[in-house]
Amino acid sequence: MQNTNLASSGITDLNEESVSLRHYEFKKRLGEGGFGQVHEAWDSKLCRPVAIKQLKAIAGTEGPGSTIQTTSLLKEARLTASLKHPAFVKIFAIEEEDNSQSIVMELVPGLTLKQLLQQHPQQPLPEQQAINIISQVAEAMQEAHASGLIHGDLKPSNLMVQPDGKVRILDFGLASQTDAQATTSMSQLDPQGTIAYMAPERMMGNPASVQSDIYALGIILYETLTGQRPFANASGLALAAALMQSNSDTWEFPAGCKPELIKLVLAMTAKQVEKRLGGMQEVNEELRPLVSVMAVKTVVTTSKSTDSSKGWKKLSTPTRAILISAVLIVLGYGTWQAVPYLELGKMSLKPFSESLAMKQGLEALKQFDRPSSLDLAETNFEAILKRNPEHAGAVAGLSIIYTYRYDSDRQDEVLLQKAEASAQQALKLNDKLALSHIAIARVQTQAGKNELALNTYEKALSFDPDNIFAIYGRVNVLRKMKRFGDAIKYASIGLEKFPQERLFAEEIGVDYFEQGKFAEAEQFFRLSIKIQPDSVFAYANLNNALVKQNRDDEGMQVLQQGLLIRPSALLYSNLGNALFKKKDFVTAAEAFELAVSPDKGNPAKYLGWANLGDTLLWIPGRETEAKKAYEKARELLLPRIQKSPNDMALLSRYGLYSARVGDKENASEYLQRALKLGPKDANVHFRSGLANELLGQRNDAIVELVKAIEYGYSIKALETEPDLLNLRRDPRYTKAVSESKY
Repeated sequence: MQNTNLASSGITDLNEESVSLRHYEFKKRLGEGGFGQVHEAWDSKLCRPVAIKQLKAIAGTEGPGSTIQTTSLLKEARLTASLKHPAFVKIFAIEEEDNSQSIVMELVPGLTLKQLLQQHPQQPLPEQQAINIISQVAEAMQEAHASGLIHGDLKPSNLMVQPDGKVRILDFGLASQTDAQATTSMSQLDPQGTIAYMAPERMMGNPASVQSDIYALGIILYETLTGQRPFANASGLALAAALMQSNSDTWEFPAGCKPELIKLVLAMTAKQVEKRLGGMQEVNEELRPLVSVMAVKTVVTTSKSTDSSKGWKKLSTPTRAILISAVLIVLGYGTWQAVPYLELGKMSLKPFSESLAMKQGLEALKQFDRPSSLDLAETNFEAILKRNPEHAGAVAGLSIIYTYRYDSDRQDEVLLQKAEASAQQALKLNDKLALSHIAIARVQTQAGKNELALNTYEKALSFDPDNIFAIYGRVNVLRKMKRFGDAIKYASIGLEKFPQERLFAEEIGVDYFEQGKFAEAEQFFRLSIKIQPDSVFAYANLNNALVKQNRDDEGMQVLQQGLLIRPSALLYSNLGNALFKKKDFVTAAEAFELAVSPDKGNPAKYLGWANLGDTLLWIPGRETEAKKAYEKARELLLPRIQKSPNDMALLSRYGLYSARVGDKENASEYLQRALKLGPKDANVHFRSGLANELLGQRNDAIVELVKAIEYGYSIKALETEPDLLNLRRDPRYTKAVSESKY
């Protein structure tokens, strides 16, 4: 039952329409309930404020205002009225007037728990305040369950925290009496704000139950302790998939969180119903010691430290309880408000811990592809260095951050220079630290010195055989060296050591993919998503594997699911490729434009600009835009060639892009260099042939394209290139292809 406080942002003036009901004077609309609008009103007879949920019933219709909804409204009122616990909103009356039926209920002041959490985004509540809120809800729901009533939609927006700290449970609009035969599908529920707290079995179509209410309350407890719900960046079906594919024992908790609370969250949110706590009574039993211990300590301290202990003893037990709760809430709220300032170093509740900051930095570093993870890692490492400028681990951590940023953000050479300087400094500070050698190895990999990097990773592993960054780095370099067997071997060892880290599953998938073993690659990309459902890399890779198996529709669904979780240049590029393949060039161009946009993509990726240029060529009137895209691709590609002058793929691409913009001199130079390095590479010959055609050198173009086909380039793929249309009609090309032994 929605009952929003007066401070809610959802309040609207009642000027738009005149609303009246008997002796109730309507004030403001507070929000939308399960089946109707909720208004603040004044009861002129009893002289008290009330909340009124009003719905017009129109017989014989379906949808809003139907007789079915009127029945549900009355059911809601009766269910709520049957609950005696003070946490549930009191029902005063059911009023009927004309075709309108309304529930008159208690007007509850305060903030919803959702509003309370939003005041300080991503910050947890003080632990004692969280315990106090959850214990009140659990106690009330224990009574509801004992009466055979299930809430079915517990979430922070349905929990009102009053100024005195008491919690009220709202919106029993989805409440139901226990019915073992009932079934509910996701399509029958409001997905906005509900899926996040919905138990896995409910997403599979099972009805709401005691265990699903426990699961929802467990998610709420997790959110109060951590500051955000699981998979906070996901929504809709992507969120549902993430929750279905994960176990709560993989979720992260703050370092100082009580083990008893972590254990309780895991017990309340177990994916399998049979492993979940059996009732709210068990939840209360786990919470009770955590509440009572704090309360006893407060009472003892107060009675010994003041001269008013006699007056305290004279107070009734309920009054004492209220005062204790008020003190705890005030203290908790004050601590909560102070957290941002304490973290800035102006004050401190506990001594700074280098080891804890280092651990948090490395944990964030492992999630390098998540938004703000590198920022979080950098904050921790810099906090260490402010206190200890010679901390080798923190210096090495910053070096690794710079190399990740070079890959994922701007590809700015300054980042590589900073990475190299930091890595050398870390090695100088501590040459026995594995992380120092890992930082050096990453710099060597960026410079294309794979053999040297492999040796450096081996040295790091000699100091720390279980270092996840060293194990992953070695695997990554082995793949770059085309040593796929060794890469899969060591990635499998990593997956066994770290089964909850998706990096190794994804790396095995990439190794199989690059060998053309797409079914095997699919298996490991799916495992990566199962381990970490919000990794966009795995969705992009899975899409590629499905497309290679001619399962384009499945691949498109995977892309859409990934984009629901988080927009990224990689996913938009794959989407553009899929649409290009369907010959939807206009929409494909829009996808590639998003792929190179600064807010949703990555404007530092040369391939993104090249893809955009290739697509714009198919759209009449956009040739000038295509040329600008190729110029941008050349600009971004040149520094990479300077760093890796023997990379035939980069050289041939630069030659082709030069031909695209009419730079004949550079086109010829770079393509010749590429052909010397890869005389039997089909892609190099294709780019050379296309470039020659663009430059008006038809005979050379035919020779190169025939060689591309001989070395394995697909004729079907060749036919997707618009600038080869006239060449394919040339009898010389037809004759050359027919005479070719391939």
